[in-house]
Amino acid sequence: MTGSNAAPPMIRMESVDKFFGPLHVLKDITLEVPKGQVVVVLGPSGSGKSTLCRAINRLEPINSGTIEVDGRPLPAEGKELARLRAEVGMVFQSFNLFAHKTILDNVTLGPIKVRKQPAAEARKTALELLERVGIANQAQKYPAQLSGGQQQRAAIARALAMRPKVMLFDEPTSALDPEMVQEVLDVMTTLAKEGMTMLVVTHEMGFARQAADRVIFMADGEVVEDSTPDSFFSAPKSGRAKDFLGKILTH
Repeated sequence: MTGSNAAPPMIRMESVDKFFGPLHVLKDITLEVPKGQVVVVLGPSGSGKSTLCRAINRLEPINSGTIEVDGRPLPAEGKELARLRAEVGMVFQSFNLFAHKTILDNVTLGPIKVRKQPAAEARKTALELLERVGIANQAQKYPAQLSGGQQQRAAIARALAMRPKVMLFDEPTSALDPEMVQEVLDVMTTLAKEGMTMLVVTHEMGFARQAADRVIFMADGEVVEDSTPDSFFSAPKSGRAKDFLGKILTH
């Protein structure tokens, strides 16, 4: 897929297997995400989507296979792994903000501690990012004083403050009240348009249609389909995908 002179894909997984005890949750996954591409991972609950997402920065260790980020194999542990994680932004269902720190402090902590940025520079960048995600006016508040949608936008700003090469989103809107979902998706759509490489596990079909370059459909730990949003939504090839879309799109 990549010629000798071509840039390596931002994410490359080859023959990746993952077991939880006897449960085979990722089955021989081979996948490439080129730089600047937005890939949305869809599939029923228990299909392995979140495990796939978490394996990319070794939050879930794999049993076999290889994972590379920007041409470099994932280190197993230690400083090298910490360095790689700094380049892979991750946004979860739960916002994982530090409750006892202000939003501004939450966003500056990583750049100061991990990237060794001067505090004034980290603060300036953090305020710009909070402005970008639409919550600059909340900078001095604590997470509990913000709505779920605002907290998730703060979590995105915090991930972006590390200047990641790629952003992973694991069901970033599933814990939100319906009226807050759109404000988070709007931030993600803007990032996609700006060329950020993104892998997004989500149930938001509208986002998949509008923002994705590719849709990956998973079932039972396998990649069943890998196609454009248009062809996936209008003409899914597998019975599993047809069944899934039938259930999702009639609601």
